[in-house]
Amino acid sequence: MSSRTRLYLITPPALAPQAFAGRLGEALAGGGVASLQLRLEGADEAAWRQAAEVLRPICQAADVAFVINDKPRLAAELGADGVHLGPHDMPIREAREIVGFDRVIGFSAGDSKHAAFEAGQAGADYVAFGAFFPSPTKDTGRRADLSLIEDWAAISEVPCVAIGGLRPENCGPVVRAGADLVAVSSAVWTHPEGPGAAVRAFRGAFREAERQA
Repeated sequence: MSSRTRLYLITPPALAPQAFAGRLGEALAGGGVASLQLRLEGADEAAWRQAAEVLRPICQAADVAFVINDKPRLAAELGADGVHLGPHDMPIREAREIVGFDRVIGFSAGDSKHAAFEAGQAGADYVAFGAFFPSPTKDTGRRADLSLIEDWAAISEVPCVAIGGLRPENCGPVVRAGADLVAVSSAVWTHPEGPGAAVRAFRGAFREAERQA
């Protein structure tokens, strides 16, 4: 039985594309992954291009959306399925003019319902709330409350993503609260048994949480 909630994978902040390709293929092999976001810290444009050229075809062949963080023009040029924006990035409406309406735009709302509403009104296709737990990948120190997801699920049709320190053993509450997607990075890429095992563990946790809901 498959779960309603799906995984939204985020790449490590630095990677060697060809070496990472095998790990990505392992993560996607069992299904249950909706998206991969390419997020590289401090990399030049050539590195982004090289990574996208290697990883995008792997994702799209597996029917997994390939999303680029914070670079609408590059997302459009390289054939990505979408772009993810934060509160200090390009405005959503401006990004929409660049990527068009056939690509997804996501927005990080942090712990702000108001920011999520504004993003939805501006045309965001999904909003992300977090962090729910401390994260070794990107920790702002701010914590989101489960009521954000519960309230959003009750009043909005825009899908929501839970992010921040989520692992198979602690993701149950955000799934039961109504998260459509659970965004993870280090919990998959640093799993001691490999990314495929990590994805299977998350899928099992999602099914158990939905059974309890």
